This record gives sequence, C-alpha cells and structure tokens, in this order.
Amino acid sequence: MIYFISAFLLAFITTVLILPKTIWFLKNVGITGIDIQKKDKPTLAEMGGLPVLIGFLAGGLLYVAFITFLTTSGNALKAELLGAILTIMIITLIGMLDDISTLLGRNIKQDDKSFKRVGFKQRHKFIMPLAAAIPLVVLNSGTSTMVLPFIGSVNFGLIYPLILIPLGIFGASNATNMLAGMNGLEAGLGTVLLSFLGVYAYLHGASLAAAISMIFVGALLAFLLWNWYPAKIMPGDSLAYTIGAVAAITAIVGNIEKFAVFLFIPWFIELILKARTGFSAENFGGLQKDGTLKCKYDKNYSLTHVVMHLGRFSEKQIVLILIGFEIIIGIIGLIII
Repeated sequence: MIYFISAFLLAFITTVLILPKTIWFLKNVGITGIDIQKKDKPTLAEMGGLPVLIGFLAGGLLYVAFITFLTTSGNALKAELLGAILTIMIITLIGMLDDISTLLGRNIKQDDKSFKRVGFKQRHKFIMPLAAAIPLVVLNSGTSTMVLPFIGSVNFGLIYPLILIPLGIFGASNATNMLAGMNGLEAGLGTVLLSFLGVYAYLHGASLAAAISMIFVGALLAFLLWNWYPAKIMPGDSLAYTIGAVAAITAIVGNIEKFAVFLFIPWFIELILKARTGFSAENFGGLQKDGTLKCKYDKNYSLTHVVMHLGRFSEKQIVLILIGFEIIIGIIGLIII
C-alpha cells in the first residue's frame, strides 16, 4: 500500500509543480484555444495531456522501481506495467498531434473570435489509436477468458489480444473524446471513472490495474486545479484520448471489462445522441446574460444538451450534474457487479 500511495502522491505533486510553467510555455508558443463559453472569450493554453503524462510517468516509473528493487515480483508483472505506460505515452502523442494539427488549421476571425477546427479526419482517428494498443498486444496483456451475460465464461484465445484489446483502446479513447468541451468536464468525469475502476480493481485483487488507474488519477486531480471553472488550461484531445485509454488498460490488465463497460454508460448514451447528427453536433451552449448556457439545438445531440434542456444551468453546474451522474453509475456498479 505504501508503494501505491507514494506513486500516487508523486504523480500529483509532479503535475502540480510543472503545470504553471507548462501553461506559460504553451501560451508563448501559441498552443492555445479560445474558451468560447465565456463572456470575454479568453485565450487559454491547450494540450493538457502533456503535463498529465509527465506526472503519470513520474509516479508510474516510481512504482516500477518499487516492484524491481523492493519486491520479489517477476519480470512478467514489470513488463505488463511498462507496456501499459508505453501505450499511454503513444495515445497521448497521438492526441498531441491531433491538437497541433487542429491549431494549425484554425481560422480565427479577430472581430468575434470564432474559429474553424480542422484536425485529423475521422478515418485517421479510427486508425491511429489502434497503434497505441500494440504494446499490450505483443505482451498478450490481460486474460482471454471473460464472463459474458447470459452466456457464461468464454475463452477468446487469440481473438482477445489481436482484436478485442485494440478495439477496447480505440473505443474507449474515442468515447472520452466525445463528451467534452466544458471546463472540468473531461478531467472531472475521467477522475470519477478511473477512481471507480481503481477501487474495483483493488477490491478484486488486481493491484497492478488499480495502481495504473490511481496513479493517473493523481496526475488528473492536479490538472483539475487549473482546469476547473474558470479554467487556465484546456485538456485537448491529448488528454481526452488518454483518459479513455487508461480506463481500457485498467480493464484489460485487471480483467474487469464488465465493470468498465458499465461505467461507460454516459459515453454510450453520448455515442447514440451524437450518431443522430453524424457526429457533427457541438456540445457547447450559448452564454446568456445570467451566466447560464442555452442549447443551440432544439433536440438533444449530447448529454450536455440534455442538461441544458432540463433547466437554466451555468457551465459549472452542467459539469457537476454530469459528474454526479457518473458517480451514481459507479456506486450502482460497485453494488451489482
């Protein structure tokens, strides 16, 4: 337990220490975005996945050191942990490339600060996250036997590492990138998601999966200090992708896929809503004089739209409602699964 807590704290402290300088650096090199749901439309640092990755690497490598020098754990355990770390690094890099390509393609109009986002095409986003799964595939991470509802225990054999692991990384990373766009939303939901996964993994004896999840939570909590309303830095695709990938890695390494799928209920709902518009609808709302956000659509094409249609809520309140929804789902999951 002391190793676990030490790695968590190092991830948190490292991220806290580097975030102010990271924000300064990103703003000075022009890696910025416009917070369009604020009255003055401030320009914020973007690509928040970078400081979170650095914090996670500090905590993760400390945990590897503990396993190497202070325990009798075998090389297989260390290899699986290093494979997970490599996957997280690759998915963050993919997100950073997407962030940079979007920023380069942005056409900002100085009069109203509106912009057009131009990033990787959908086919690119489909292919590239699959590359992040390669370390887990070659290590044959996880357990190929899964318990399916109404069917029972099924051994997928080579289908598990060659197909199910890449699909899990791809699906989860793209899912957490869909429900985004408000201060604290991605990081807040991600913190709840990964915290429940970590607790569940620990309770079921999957200590390595719990460590991966909770070390990342340490870095994510530090990021939230600057990303919570009113934000000083935005997560960008580099963090949104990575949150989902860490969730998938935790599920794979801990063999807790069923619980992970249950926790992704909000993102499954988001997928259904977004699919109705061919994934073209935006999550943003129009800022009103009283500080609330009004949905730009008559129908619901995102969970953020659902909340906006329920009443007059500010950006922070919308985020808190959605985080509360995920907390309820997590509690139910712990009880019934």
